[in-house]
This record gives sequence, structure tokens and C-alpha cells, in this order.
Amino acid sequence: MKFDYKKYIRRQLLTLTPYQSAREEFEGDGRSMILLDANENPFSSEVNRYPDPMQKKLKKEIAKWKWVGEDQLYLSNGSDEFISNVIMSCCEPGEDSIMIVPPTFGMYKVSAKTFGVDVQEVPLTDAFQLDVDSILKTADQRSKVIFIPTPNNPTANNFDLNSIEQIIRGFPGLVVVDEAYVEFCGNPSVISWLSNYNNLMVCQTFSKAQGMAGARLGMAFAHSDFISFFNRIKSPYNINSLTINAVLKRLKEQDKVEEQVKLVLKERRRLENAFSSIPFIEECYPSDANFLLVRLDDSSHRHQQLLENGIVVRNPSKNLNCENTLRISVGLPEENNHLIEVLSNLS
Repeated sequence: MKFDYKKYIRRQLLTLTPYQSAREEFEGDGRSMILLDANENPFSSEVNRYPDPMQKKLKKEIAKWKWVGEDQLYLSNGSDEFISNVIMSCCEPGEDSIMIVPPTFGMYKVSAKTFGVDVQEVPLTDAFQLDVDSILKTADQRSKVIFIPTPNNPTANNFDLNSIEQIIRGFPGLVVVDEAYVEFCGNPSVISWLSNYNNLMVCQTFSKAQGMAGARLGMAFAHSDFISFFNRIKSPYNINSLTINAVLKRLKEQDKVEEQVKLVLKERRRLENAFSSIPFIEECYPSDANFLLVRLDDSSHRHQQLLENGIVVRNPSKNLNCENTLRISVGLPEENNHLIEVLSNLS
């Protein structure tokens, strides 16, 4: 059966005529042109010209790296832009819903509310795993997108891949698997599943293991029809030249990235061991990411104590089932040494 992506998209957007620069009409034919179309400053510099709106060179390199077709890849200004694009494209304001699995990444709900879209919440189990039966029972004709971050934020754990596959098969809308921390975990990426499931979208980022949070580049992988649609509705120049050039350079440094990931994982284990001897830390949850979730006696008090000692951590205690927890990123060895020393001396 031929795949019809249009059933997932808001009706008003299907007839949208995208903005197109005059330069796109000749780009790629190899000619050297005098550029007088975009009212740019003509004096040459690294950034005096608008960037390639389709990031062709960068997409070619990322596609080879991730073993996907270039037509399956969409680049966004951080994953946040892609999350917003999906919700805006697929959900009718005031009618449709997204589904989230709290405790979870906060931007899914924020983006939905920004676009006037309802949010269905199906909590994780007590073990911070997906409640597949409840998810599929709760889903209805209004459920257009479910967001599944694995490893999850703030709980740091992977979700069972069989559970994710059950949801993809049974959910009536799109399933977005957010793999922001995939380099740190033992599970393989589900990008390879794209050939089996047309309703699957996968997003990754350069902000975590790749060490480029300031560059703001997210990657989304999906059926080519979805990618073509997103390219029609995106801002014309959503990825700037500085980011494109920086990421092209970083792609050649993956050996360095792997070394950094190994060090982070080593330091994560060291922090886990150290936390086990801190009296007021009641539990350190298993982590598949570059951070740890710990439950302690009084999160607000301990958070304030750490601030007074020059250490900033996250207090996610307002999240469902995260009462009295702190989320602590794995830092450099000397930063972790200081953290351990401070925690050991708190009373």
C-alpha cells in the first residue's frame, strides 16, 4: 500500500506555497554567478552571503555518517525547532493532542501549549519505563504525536526497545523517538527502523555528546515525504553559515568525540560510586546518559547548598514522581572532584 503522509498533516498546510529564494533556481548547475538577488552586503567575508537554505553539503556528510538517504534528513535550529515543527504541522489547535510520558523533557508540553494543542499525559511506571498498555488505551483520534525520549530526561534511563516498537505499531499518529543522549547509552539507534515504520520519526542533536550546544543543530530522520514537507514549511535560512561550517569540521573529529564519551562514562561510574557513600543521597538511579538523577533527603535545601558552593545542578522535583531529586550532569574530572568534596562535607 502506498504511504500517504498527508493524513498526518494539517489540511491548511498542504497547499502552502513555500518561500523560495531566487538563488535556488540555479543552485547546483555549476555556473559562477554574480549575486545581485538578495540585497546582501557585497563585500566578501565568512558570513556576508546567506547560507544554503537546504544545507546540501552538510546533509550529504551527515547522511553518510548516519547511513540514511539525504531525502530522509531534516536539519533544524536545535531539536526544539523540529519539535515545534512537528506539533505545528500535525496538530489542529483546539482539536488535536500530543501525548507525553512524564516525567519527561519539558519542551514537548511547552511547544504544544504555544500552538494551542492539548497534551495527553501517560505516566511512566514506578521503574521509569513506558506503560505501553495505558499509552495505547489512552490514544484516540485526537492523538497525533507521541514523544518518546530515550534515554529519558530527567530520569536518565533507556526505554525498552520492544516497548517502543509496540507503540509504533499501535499508536494512531506519529511516534517521535528523541535520541538526544544516544551516544552515551547501550541501546542502538532506531533510525534503522525507518524502512519498516512510516509513522516513525527520530531526532538527534549536536548539543550533547558532540559538544556543540552553542551551535544549535538538531537532526531529524523520517520518511522522505515528511522531510520534503518540512523543507517546505521551515524558515528559509534556519541553519546559519557558522553552524554549518563548524559541524562540517566536527564530523571529521569523531575519534575525539568517542574519547570524550568514554571519559564521561568513566566519570559517571565514579560519581555513582561516590554518591553511594553520601548519607543524605537515598538513591542514585541507573543512567544511560551523561547525567545522573539522585533522590535525597531535601532537594531544595541541597540545591541551595550546592549553589552556595559554586555548583549549579538541576532540581526537577516538580516533575511527576521526581520529588526530592536533583539532576547532576557529569563534568570534567576536576569538576567532579570538587562536587564530591562539597557533597561529602555538607551537613
